[in-house]
Amino acid sequence: MYKSFVKRFLDIILALSVILFLFPLFIIIYILVKIDSPGKFFFFQERLGYQGKVFKIYKVRTMYDKERVADREIMKNDAEVTKIGSYLRRFKIDELPQIINVFNGDMSLVGPRPCLPRQLAEFNEDGKKRIEVVPGLTGLSQVNGNIHLTWEERWKYDREYVENQSFILDTKIVLKTFLILLNGEDKYIKHPNV
Repeated sequence: MYKSFVKRFLDIILALSVILFLFPLFIIIYILVKIDSPGKFFFFQERLGYQGKVFKIYKVRTMYDKERVADREIMKNDAEVTKIGSYLRRFKIDELPQIINVFNGDMSLVGPRPCLPRQLAEFNEDGKKRIEVVPGLTGLSQVNGNIHLTWEERWKYDREYVENQSFILDTKIVLKTFLILLNGEDKYIKHPNV
């Protein structure tokens, strides 16, 4: 019952609460982004969702407003990242607009992070399991190292999440996410057991 009804109910209630509660913060972020560099406030990108359905993810723009040459992971001190963008990325504030994706049902608060559609062809058996659930704002691989892990390690965590999804596990992931926001993700690197 949790996976099919309670989780979605909690997603809607919590997403709506976050949208209302953080609206003043979004106004401040909007102003800072616009002062820092010209361009749009939101950045949209196609991502892979539940059962391989492609959807557009919402993010606050953290890079200079130009066409990106290639989809790649952006690391610390990347030249394309704006000054305010580096802070937004460090505290994951650039991800907050995805609460709209949660409200719309394309995402959940907790689940495997939605990847780029081209990665579907690269999935191993663990990776294929991740699209059996709705992707999330945070997930098991995010709280255990995120970009410090290989894709295969991330997919192993994603599979573990899919196979053990529960209210208790989701609660632990959310609580650990707050610790990571405060302390940084590099302090919580844990490679999965092989």
